[in-house]
Amino acid sequence: MTKVTTQNLTIGPLQPGDRSTWQQLFAGYNEFYERTMPDEFFDRSWTEFITGARMHALTARFDGELVGIAHFLTHASTTSADSCYLQDLFTAPEARGRGVGRALIEAVTDWARAQQCRRVYWATHESNATARRLYDQVAENRGFIIYTAPL
Repeated sequence: MTKVTTQNLTIGPLQPGDRSTWQQLFAGYNEFYERTMPDEFFDRSWTEFITGARMHALTARFDGELVGIAHFLTHASTTSADSCYLQDLFTAPEARGRGVGRALIEAVTDWARAQQCRRVYWATHESNATARRLYDQVAENRGFIIYTAPL
């Protein structure tokens, strides 16, 4: 993945030394959605992101400081070329409103385009008004409702 730099903001891949800060950001993302993650989930995700075989991660940095993460994966589609699912997107509270989320979405979209995916999509909770203001600017809400059947 190539690095994209805008002013002090740099978008690029996770680095091995990012583990602690990445985990804090990922924990913050999960806390927002009222989830508690056991350590083995962090370990599994980290390993997947570092190998990059099935799941991928990008980071956002202001002046070298890790302030945002995006986790994504591709999957087959029955109606088009592969799709890219942007599963997790999180910006540290102190960096919000500075273009981090938008830059991460653009970088994931660029990555997916290079992989010949047909689309990038994601979900958020309907109450997440702050994020939805951005999402409404960069993507189309097609009105689908997501159902989950816990196993």
